[in-house]
Amino acid sequence: MGYVRSVNDVTASASASAPGSPDARRPADPTGTATGRVVLLTTSHRVAPGLLSWPAWEALRTADRVLCADGTHPQLPYLREAGITVEEASPTAEELVAACAGGRTAVVVATGEGEPALTDGLARLAGSGRVALPELELLPASYDLPGARLLDLVQVMDRIRAECPWSSRQTHRGLAKYAVEESYELVEAIEDGDRDELREELGDVLLQVVFHARIAQEDEEAPFSVDDVAATIVAKLIHRHPHVFGDATATTPEEVKEHWLRTKAAEKRRESVTDGVPLHQPGLALAAKLASRVRTAGLGVPLPAGEGLGYDLLALAARAEREGVDPEAALRAAARAYRDAIREAEGLPVHPADTPTDTVDR
Repeated sequence: MGYVRSVNDVTASASASAPGSPDARRPADPTGTATGRVVLLTTSHRVAPGLLSWPAWEALRTADRVLCADGTHPQLPYLREAGITVEEASPTAEELVAACAGGRTAVVVATGEGEPALTDGLARLAGSGRVALPELELLPASYDLPGARLLDLVQVMDRIRAECPWSSRQTHRGLAKYAVEESYELVEAIEDGDRDELREELGDVLLQVVFHARIAQEDEEAPFSVDDVAATIVAKLIHRHPHVFGDATATTPEEVKEHWLRTKAAEKRRESVTDGVPLHQPGLALAAKLASRVRTAGLGVPLPAGEGLGYDLLALAARAEREGVDPEAALRAAARAYRDAIREAEGLPVHPADTPTDTVDR
């Protein structure tokens, strides 16, 4: 990121001599000699080396000189295999300007850290007004695909697992409580309507997935990696969406749900509609889930008869599910209203951010 900002600074500082600017009509230098072109070529470490854009290959092929300060740059073997001569050099700004004299083009293959010394030097030359700078161009040679930053997360997690005294000792069981906590914090961010908080909490939940997958790699009997996790969910999504990836037809959400439940039942080979319902989830959610399974399966199973608060809550949860209301969200909304009333009674302000924007799903 610092590299891109430095290039932009240089470009802005050099605008007086850039083509199309008001001062571009004056000669580039007193002798009228063309000042040439500098191309700063950036690549993404998240894309396989050698996979460069056509403009990048064209710039490399037609350049008078190609320079790279890092002799171990992952792109160099592929450039040389393609017949590009690359000089392992780290020129100063003055040397680079001189190399472009007479209309020549120099391509600088940027290192992973960028070229801060070079770009800062070019900015100083541009600001001095004493040197006619070559045309400056920032050329991204490869772009990240959507999801590419997930590779960074995997790499960071690998290092943390290996070097952090706390993270290196964690187990699936020890981390389980954090998965629950982070999930609740995500729900709270959704209900609060806080976009910044939502982004952060999604990251925390994603961390739990990557952390558990990293631990799973070390299992001696049945190891699996984050790639295996991703492959499993991709296969599941494709299989359970035959209306998207196959020949099935679904035009309503209800038909989609029918496809999902039918394929899920075939996959799991479950004997009961209650199989797979996690019994450790909150009570209202558990009751609503069971009621949903019964209703979806078309089973005429009446609620158990009994006295006491538990049976009353079960009836309320079943009613909420039948009416399309999330009982957990409804209760949280009511509890927040109660909290606000308590704060008002205490003479404390109720901030707008404390009030959820969408608490009940219908």
